[in-house]
Amino acid sequence: MLYSARVRSHGRPRLGRRGFTLVELLVVIAIIGILVSLLLPAIQAAREAARRISCVNNLKQIAIAMHNYADANKVFPPSFSWNGVAGDVGGNWSAQARVLPFLEEVNLAEAIDFKLHYTTVMVEGGSGTIPISAFRVASYLCASEWRDTMRFKDGNPYHYPLNYGVNLGDWLVYDPVKPEGGRGPFHPNSRMRPSMIQDGLSKTLMAAEVKAYTPYLRNGGNAPATPPTEIAQICSLPIGEFKESSGHTEWADGRAHQTGFTAVFLPNTRVLCDQGGPTYDVDWTSYREGASESEPTYAAVTARSYHPGVVNAAKMDGSVMTVSDDIAADVWRSLSTRNGHEVISDNF
Repeated sequence: MLYSARVRSHGRPRLGRRGFTLVELLVVIAIIGILVSLLLPAIQAAREAARRISCVNNLKQIAIAMHNYADANKVFPPSFSWNGVAGDVGGNWSAQARVLPFLEEVNLAEAIDFKLHYTTVMVEGGSGTIPISAFRVASYLCASEWRDTMRFKDGNPYHYPLNYGVNLGDWLVYDPVKPEGGRGPFHPNSRMRPSMIQDGLSKTLMAAEVKAYTPYLRNGGNAPATPPTEIAQICSLPIGEFKESSGHTEWADGRAHQTGFTAVFLPNTRVLCDQGGPTYDVDWTSYREGASESEPTYAAVTARSYHPGVVNAAKMDGSVMTVSDDIAADVWRSLSTRNGHEVISDNF
């Protein structure tokens, strides 16, 4: 009897190996792609939520440090300390520098001599001796800051940025002639007791987010006494100097464009001004604190955040809140004053 050549001696037919067809493989890849596209937004949202929580925690720690400083010294720290001599190199330290002992940065704080300029005080920075102003202070940096990097000058460590500025009010920061500060709870040479925040600690801002490496205009002078209400007004004000990317890069420097903010514009407002062709989202300071014995300092230094649609802010009572970009302008400015006697709803 003849048998087919396709039948083995044990009588079972040979079965060919079967894998995925090209169509089936493409279908599987497409399904995986769809699943990834559905998961990525959720993962990104979770990461952003974590960064935002970290940012809120930083502000809370700063607020507690400010209150511990006030408990120890009976006053909140000044934004800037100045002896009234134009260009004096000592005493320019920020409020952020003064509260370091209360942020578990005791060793860093002990290296400070407040009579010396911050770029002359040296510390060990891991890779060698650096100016204390170039030391990274983790509590002053938001996890969303994409330029969390040291600033250099002539190839040498020079400064380190920050993401939290103190509240300097709604326009005027300091008038050296009178001398007196603006309407915020922080200003040069201030000695602000909690009882002096007449609008109430829970209705006055202490600090808010700012972006590092912000372009800014400075030292043009001749600012109007009334704060501008339109961006075009800022762009038309006198300009002495333009700095392309060095605002909020110096946590040790107490000047407005480095460690403060004002409530001239709403949070995250894009203050777009043309500078010889390119357009920049700028801050503006009429004259730097301590640079003149007669020129007052007015500033439009906007609170900015990397968190979409909001900025995080601490209040003088130590609480932290999230402020929407579309907060009413009068409410935002009212929150920036310590004694404006404005009536603010609890549901702003």
